[in-house]
Amino acid sequence: MASSGQHVVYRGGKWAVRRTGSDKLTKIFNKQDDAIRVARRIAKNQRTELYIHGRDGRIRDYDSYFPDAQPQI
Repeated sequence: MASSGQHVVYRGGKWAVRRTGSDKLTKIFNKQDDAIRVARRIAKNQRTELYIHGRDGRIRDYDSYFPDAQPQI
């Protein structure tokens, strides 16, 4: 598991993207779908993980964008 990733979190009535381990919000959105789209793009570009949190703060979905570790035959 990577030590970094992107999180979609609910803050102050809006949805935000933030990096793992950071309190700083990367970007804030009115809609969760918009936050997910941006966070997914960042996670893919950085080849890391995406954590989508619900309004209660619990992780409700997860994706990993690591390159496939298995050799291709």
